[in-house]
Amino acid sequence: MADEQLEKFRSSIDNIDAALILMLAERFKITQEVGAYKAKVGLPPADPERENRQIARLAKLAAEANLDPAFSEKFLRFVIAEVIRHHERTSESS
Repeated sequence: MADEQLEKFRSSIDNIDAALILMLAERFKITQEVGAYKAKVGLPPADPERENRQIARLAKLAAEANLDPAFSEKFLRFVIAEVIRHHERTSESS
């Protein structure tokens, strides 16, 4: 016998998870274009100043949303590392 309330919660979580995946896919689509552009114009794959600004901006946003800023930083650093890895591959193939 399934708990109806629990199923509603889980359904909402499933929808949010799907939205997160689609948002990440869109983000990576754009960052791949950024990587191609950087390779074309000779810019380095990483931009530490921008990354630090983004981390600070999103940590503030996380705190305002009652999300642990340390978690948001870890998550964003993970995403940034993956983006840089893609940019480096793009630079190497150019």
